[in-house]
Amino acid sequence: MVTPRILASSGGFVSTDLWGVMRPGPIMLEALRLSGARRPRVCLVMTASGDSTQYLAAMYSALADVGCDVDHLALFSQPNRSPADALGRADVVWVGGGSVANLLALWRLHGVDDAMAEAWQRGAVLAGVSAGSICWHVGGPTDSFGVDLRPVTNGLGLLPYGNGVHYDSEEQRRPLLHALVRDGVLPMSYATDDGVGLLYEGIDPVAVITDKDGDAAAYRIERSGDEVVETRLPAGPITA
Repeated sequence: MVTPRILASSGGFVSTDLWGVMRPGPIMLEALRLSGARRPRVCLVMTASGDSTQYLAAMYSALADVGCDVDHLALFSQPNRSPADALGRADVVWVGGGSVANLLALWRLHGVDDAMAEAWQRGAVLAGVSAGSICWHVGGPTDSFGVDLRPVTNGLGLLPYGNGVHYDSEEQRRPLLHALVRDGVLPMSYATDDGVGLLYEGIDPVAVITDKDGDAAAYRIERSGDEVVETRLPAGPITA
């Protein structure tokens, strides 16, 4: 029986002592492991950064020595292949950061939204960072529109929650997410500190995974009457 999985994060790759060189962190390594493939096929999707060639090159380099085959789906200036074909053969899909608003518009224009849903349903691990986290949810706070964060509410909705990223490092994120949940703009939401990922099986959050030591965590934010309640979810299995 197939278990659909999404690993939504504010991390995934960690820096090294070499300038601009990254390596996969525990979040990305867990995505590879969860695929169940001996040599996972990874599809990189960097739509949110305008298919930045520098970003793509860094990802290819980071994944060079971890026993996987890497390809990518590009939409600029035209798709490099059919989204259904590119995503249909992937064991792991990694979506990079950038503008989630632009990502969603282009995905719908080119049918990537439907191809992502089909990949998820057949058991590919969908994962990503920042925009690549918000996209799977109903929506969340984003800087896609400028320096003052605004909500995006037209996410793919594979996960029926709001989502917050960079929760501990960008001061607008937490209060805006609280306000959006309090006012009913977003439903119950989940958020991640930098270097933290939240694993969903189906639509159930089941574990918190971190790329770093320390007290970084995930959070559940929900409305209770006229109040907003935030529950800290530390690294490890989610038990309640």
